[in-house]
Amino acid sequence: MKYLVMVQCTQADYEGMQGRANATSPAWTQEDVQAMYAFMGALNDDLAETGEMIDGQGLAEPARTRLVGLGDDGKPVITDGPYSETKELLAGYWVLDCASLERVTEIAERIVQCPLPAGATNYPVVIRPIDSGSADV
Repeated sequence: MKYLVMVQCTQADYEGMQGRANATSPAWTQEDVQAMYAFMGALNDDLAETGEMIDGQGLAEPARTRLVGLGDDGKPVITDGPYSETKELLAGYWVLDCASLERVTEIAERIVQCPLPAGATNYPVVIRPIDSGSADV
C-alpha cells in the first residue's frame, strides 16, 4: 500500500535552521544542519535500497508560499506566504510503498529520531494512506 509520510515545521523553525534564533526555535549551527541532512540522506538511501521509496522532498520555507483562492466576488485572490493563523505547515514528505501500516510506522519512528539542536521542536510524523480509489476505502 502507498502512504504519504509528512513532517511539519513553522516559519520560525526555518529561520532557526538559517541560524536566526527566535521565540520558538534555537539558532541551528552548520553542524546541526549537516547532521539533519546526513540523517535524512541515509534514510532516503535505505528506503531506495528496500524499494519502498517512490518520492521524497523537502520543501522551501513557508515564507515562499503562494496561495491562490477565491474572493467573495468569485475572482482569484493571490497572496504570498502562509495564512497568518496557520502554525505548522508541511516541511517535507515521502511517498512510500510499504507492505503494511506497521512497516510505515517503523519508518516514521526512525524519522522522529532525526538529530535536532537542544530546544528545537520535534513534531510528530503524519502518516496518511494514499487512496487508490478502490471500494475498500
